[in-house]
Amino acid sequence: MQKIKSLMARQGLKSPQESMSDLSPVENLRIPSKEELRELRQQPIDPQAEQEIINSIEEVYFSSDSFDMVRHELEKLPPELNLQELEEHRDKLKRQQAAVSKKVADLILEKQPAYVKELERVTALQTNLQLAAVICTNARRQLRGAKEGFTEASLGLLANQRRRQLLTGLLKSLRTIKTLQRTDVRLSEMLEEEDYPGAIQLCLECQKAASTFKHYSCISELNSKLQDTLEQIEEQLDVALSKTCKHFDILHYTKVQRAYSLLGKTQTAMDQLHMHFTQAIHNTVFQVVLGYVELCAGNADTKFQKMQYKDLCTHITLDSYIPCLTDLCKALWEVMLSYYRTMQWHEEHDKQEAAPTPDDAAAGSDELSVDRSYVKKKLEHGLTRIWQDVQLKVKAYILGTDMSNFKYDDFIVVLDVISRLMQVGEEFCGSKSEVLQESIKRQSVNYFKNYHRARLEELRMFLENETWELCPVKSNFNIAQLHEFKFMGQCRSPSISPSRQSVSSSVPPQEELSLFQLHLQDGNPFEMHIDHKEEETEDVLASNGYESDEMEKSVYQDYDSDSDVPDELKQDYVDEQTGDAPLKSVSKETMRSKKKSDYNLSKVNAPILTNTTLNVIRLVGKYMQMMNILKPIAFDVIHCVSQLFDYYLYAVYTFFGRNDMYESSGLGLISSRLRTTLNRIQENLIDMDPVGENAGVHGPAEDRKEKVPSPHLSQLVVLTNSGTLYGLAQRVVATESLVFLAEQFESLQSHLDTMMPAAKKPFLQQFYSQTVSTASELRKPIYWIVAAKAIDYEQMLLLMAGVKWDIKEIMSQHNIYVDILLKEFEQFNKRLSDVSRHVRIPLPVSNVLWEHCIRLANRTLVEGYSNVKKCSNEGRALMQLDFQQFLMKLEKLTDLRPIPDKEFVETYIKAYYLTENDMEQFIKNHREYSMKQLANLVNVCLGSHINKKARQKLLAAIDDIDRPKR
Repeated sequence: MQKIKSLMARQGLKSPQESMSDLSPVENLRIPSKEELRELRQQPIDPQAEQEIINSIEEVYFSSDSFDMVRHELEKLPPELNLQELEEHRDKLKRQQAAVSKKVADLILEKQPAYVKELERVTALQTNLQLAAVICTNARRQLRGAKEGFTEASLGLLANQRRRQLLTGLLKSLRTIKTLQRTDVRLSEMLEEEDYPGAIQLCLECQKAASTFKHYSCISELNSKLQDTLEQIEEQLDVALSKTCKHFDILHYTKVQRAYSLLGKTQTAMDQLHMHFTQAIHNTVFQVVLGYVELCAGNADTKFQKMQYKDLCTHITLDSYIPCLTDLCKALWEVMLSYYRTMQWHEEHDKQEAAPTPDDAAAGSDELSVDRSYVKKKLEHGLTRIWQDVQLKVKAYILGTDMSNFKYDDFIVVLDVISRLMQVGEEFCGSKSEVLQESIKRQSVNYFKNYHRARLEELRMFLENETWELCPVKSNFNIAQLHEFKFMGQCRSPSISPSRQSVSSSVPPQEELSLFQLHLQDGNPFEMHIDHKEEETEDVLASNGYESDEMEKSVYQDYDSDSDVPDELKQDYVDEQTGDAPLKSVSKETMRSKKKSDYNLSKVNAPILTNTTLNVIRLVGKYMQMMNILKPIAFDVIHCVSQLFDYYLYAVYTFFGRNDMYESSGLGLISSRLRTTLNRIQENLIDMDPVGENAGVHGPAEDRKEKVPSPHLSQLVVLTNSGTLYGLAQRVVATESLVFLAEQFESLQSHLDTMMPAAKKPFLQQFYSQTVSTASELRKPIYWIVAAKAIDYEQMLLLMAGVKWDIKEIMSQHNIYVDILLKEFEQFNKRLSDVSRHVRIPLPVSNVLWEHCIRLANRTLVEGYSNVKKCSNEGRALMQLDFQQFLMKLEKLTDLRPIPDKEFVETYIKAYYLTENDMEQFIKNHREYSMKQLANLVNVCLGSHINKKARQKLLAAIDDIDRPKR
């Protein structure tokens, strides 16, 4: 088989399949010729035999076109070839081929019309395809020309443009990346310039850009760097926020808030701000106090820096206490002012942002409104918190030092500074500053107890060394001119009285600005306080007791003239009666009587007071200053003020008014109210056992601490010299200075009343009604002693005893004792004038003196008449003549009307003419006469007209009247 194949290969023969494959498709489909078809038809036709032949063909011949039949037949050949078999097999194959060909020829002939028709279509298609080939060839040729002439050039331009755009975008990206790489330098510059909003805006934009170019490897590192930078900006922003706590700057704060707004951390910023304010308060007070402590310590010891603030406050010295307190308040004021301005900024900012917004910004505005609401609540809540921190810091400072040894002025400065701080607190958050009030109250009570005790001792020393000389002050002197009372004209304290507040608030045009409004931009309320203190002066003293030499001259020139008395002096004359400013006029009749009983024109009509009185008034002013600043201790202060007045009153009474002859005089010189007051003062204020032998008897030591020993009159004051009317000048100065003091207390009552707690007001009312109002009542007992000694009443009794009253004829001449008595009065009047040249004697004083002298003279007359053993009707007439002569001459000496006790004498003389029945009624109705005087009436007048039994009855009636007195 291999040999056959190799042979076929050498001869160039091909297998039938290969031969078939070499034919073109048209050749494969060649139609058998007519001869072939005819030859095939002529072959014997046996369909059955033909079918059997076809069926005998192997299946493999129908398998595929690629079947190699030659190889197949060759492979079927046996190893040993037999020609006959080969020929038989060949014939068989030929028969099979012939059967197949005949079958195919039949099928072709059967399909001949369709074949022809289809062939025509194929031919037409071939023609069309050839035409299409020509068209395509032409089109390709033209397209090639177009490509060469237009497409390549245009599309090249487009490609280049696209490439250019890509490169431009790349360049832009590269430039952006380059800018991003250099951003940190610009960010540093902006942070140095404190342009925080710009820095954050730049940083956020860089982050956004970095996210756009994150596909570049160099950007990922830059992104983390930007995040670190943003955190660094936030840290610096927090530092910048903390700076606003001490020195608020609108532009600076606006930048910071805008920056936080860009970060979306407005609420966080507000939380941080409050933490910074708290820290600022602590750091500020600590640094201020530490500075003073180290300054006073004088060494570089660092132990103070490690101390707690509370412990540090205990190292402040007394000299540096007030400057440190002032600086402390100034520093705290700056912090609170910054907070106030911060709130103000937010209020204005909220108003601007509250303007109507477009609909598309509704969502953003909702978020802003939530932030604004949070900020507003946080700021309002922070007011109380910050003020509480301030109070606690100042409280620690106040209680860190014992102020009991402070000078008064220094302590008042402390109180005033704290008072101003409390005013700041009230305006800052409406707080009543309970913490500050409690701490300053503790210090004030402690200080005031020691201070008041020392002042009472000082007052006792003043009184014991007082010579009761006139202190020369100007005629228009008013306590408001004193340095200590300046505070009453200033409305700068938070404890200003409600009445004054209501008065000031009733004037709408001038609305008072708050401290924050006054010092919004510059200045400090505590600096203003110090400046004001330095400017305070007073000018109350007169030169040598006169306003001027001209005034002194005019006073003496006009003393003896009725018509040329200046109006000012007339007014001043009345002024002393009322104690008020000279507003009233006085009648000419009263002015003409000045030679008799008005002795106040010998000096300019200035108030009568002593150095001690002035000191007491100053003390009262100081006490009221303390009370004005610190209302919680108002009652304690007013109680001490009352003790000052009590002690002064008691001293004046003890020095000049105490006399055992009061009771026996029967004149009722000391009223029950005055006696009660004096007893109360002696019991509550006067230490009757200063040495301490009987401490247990007079109460516990604590009670005795609050008492003061009774004062003793200075040995320089002589009250026994008749030439000076038994110290009348000193008595006038002492008594009238007390009256002047009482008048000043009266003028201060309304102010004290507004300070007094409601529950304690009855004490104040009782003090004024029971004590202050009794000051003028001391005139009677004090001047009575002068009146009792100035005129020799005993001599008059002796002269009257020598007069014969049982005369038989009516006399036309009065007795000599009347002339002697009138001479005594004239001498008294002259001495009064002499005294008035040194000390002005006010009209009420001269009236009291004359009243006492006349009253004593009249009672001496009655006493003299009651000593008469025998008296006739003519003697009674002589008594009346003597008394009328006395009255007539006396009325020329004094303008006092009516004459005191005139009826007392006249009634007694007329009683000589009464009958028995009238006398009994007279005895019952006139208990002002003594038992001896009434008995004389019975014995002398009725003795000769009634029997012994009737006389005994009348004497028994007199005895019954006198018994209750005993």
